[in-house]
Amino acid sequence: MAVEVTWWGHATATVLDSGTTVLTDPLLVHRLAHLRRRRGQLPPARAAEADLVLVSHLHADHLHVGSLARLAAGTRVVVPAGAVRAVPGLRRLAKVLRFEEVAAGDLVRAGALTVRAVPAAHDGRRLPYGPHRAPALGYVIEGEARTYFAGDTGLWDGMAKAVGPVDVALLPVGGWGPFLGSEHLDARRAADAAALLAPACAVPVHYGTYWPIGLDAVRPHEFHSPGTEFVRMAAHHAPAVEAHLLGHGEHVRWGAAG
Repeated sequence: MAVEVTWWGHATATVLDSGTTVLTDPLLVHRLAHLRRRRGQLPPARAAEADLVLVSHLHADHLHVGSLARLAAGTRVVVPAGAVRAVPGLRRLAKVLRFEEVAAGDLVRAGALTVRAVPAAHDGRRLPYGPHRAPALGYVIEGEARTYFAGDTGLWDGMAKAVGPVDVALLPVGGWGPFLGSEHLDARRAADAAALLAPACAVPVHYGTYWPIGLDAVRPHEFHSPGTEFVRMAAHHAPAVEAHLLGHGEHVRWGAAG
């Protein structure tokens, strides 16, 4: 087995490669402010077990202090440069967790893996609090396979060059509200990203998990459909890419022998 990806919902996934477990943007709660988990059970306790945690940017549905507090003491957590200064809750957790701040181009090693931070086209501020900024990032996890976790991003010039060759891509295809701006990928733009990056395998994430309370009847297809729309559009725009639609808690393996 080269790599196994398990999707827990929203942008939270586990990547298992070369015996090392990497957890992305952990969001492990039923409710976050005005957002309620509307699909899938909460991830089990084992979802918080990781050798390395990657946080893409400071928005609270990606950097969730309460979810990070569920990690085992001593867990390494990679965050964008400036995150600890910008988020007071991280300073408290720094007594328990090992935070490592990175910028685009930086490398982090964990076991047999090398993780490279790459740019993302997204507002990285901790909204709506404070003046401190931190970059939004994606990450390329390289071991037996090369797995790209996009975090939250729009399409941007030079994306394919900056990310480089990848085997597996975790691409955001939706959001948590009925409207997405240009700094996000919807299903069509994610299919375009798949065509640019040309991974062997793509997994749609960041959709169909959380939705604002009271908006159940407002364009509900924006909650339910992005994953299937991505698979359909990828078949047309990136036919060489094998798109895998996962349910919450399901996994896909890529590169298994035989």
